[in-house]
Amino acid sequence: MIKVVYVMWLRQLKRYWRSKSRLIGSIGQSVLFLVAFGFGFSPVFAKAGEGDYMQFLAPGIISMSILFTSMFTGIEVVWDRKFGFLKETLVAPIPRYAIMLGRTLGGATIGILQGLVVFGITLVLGFRPMNWLFFPAALFFMFLMATLLTAFGTAIASKIEDMQAFPMIMNFIIMPMFFLSGALFPLEDLPAFMDVAIKLNPLTYGVDGLRWALTGANTFNVILDVGVVLLLALIVNLVGSKLFSEIEI
Repeated sequence: MIKVVYVMWLRQLKRYWRSKSRLIGSIGQSVLFLVAFGFGFSPVFAKAGEGDYMQFLAPGIISMSILFTSMFTGIEVVWDRKFGFLKETLVAPIPRYAIMLGRTLGGATIGILQGLVVFGITLVLGFRPMNWLFFPAALFFMFLMATLLTAFGTAIASKIEDMQAFPMIMNFIIMPMFFLSGALFPLEDLPAFMDVAIKLNPLTYGVDGLRWALTGANTFNVILDVGVVLLLALIVNLVGSKLFSEIEI
């Protein structure tokens, strides 16, 4: 089983590294958000007495990078199904949950690497972590988010056969998750309907935990952030493993 997990993990990394367009696209999108929002809204944020907007925004954009990268790794399931590689993998005498675990860990690793690249860009643009001693905690929250989102994307992809439908469904899910996560704006004094949607959004707790680890500022309790993301990551991985094992070949 360990060998299967390792092979699938390594395959995910190699495949993503060969896809230069996905790598460049993800970085370009993050830079656009950082520059447009970070410098565009910084004066407004400062006048409102909230401090440096780049310090607030950077953890949110790092989370956004992890969100898009991790969720879209699921498209490889649809791709492999269409071109026959998935059939070759699933007919092998190996547990399907091991394949799912390897794919999830591979996608999570890619998400973390992408997040670290964006983190480096934020440093160039002026972001400064509160305390580098808390950086391992930031990596931990990146891992939790990447694991949860990769498993979620793979679970959805397990039920989709149309390659054109997958990006549309993903965008329909991803954009509300991002904009209602507190990545771009503080979570205080919001309308009641938004407050409910934000608290039901799992990415909210990942963004909040990462912001705490990098800047010391947070809305919820850190224990709550860890508990929610960790519990959901376990649940989604279990559900995703079941859906993946039910794929018909």
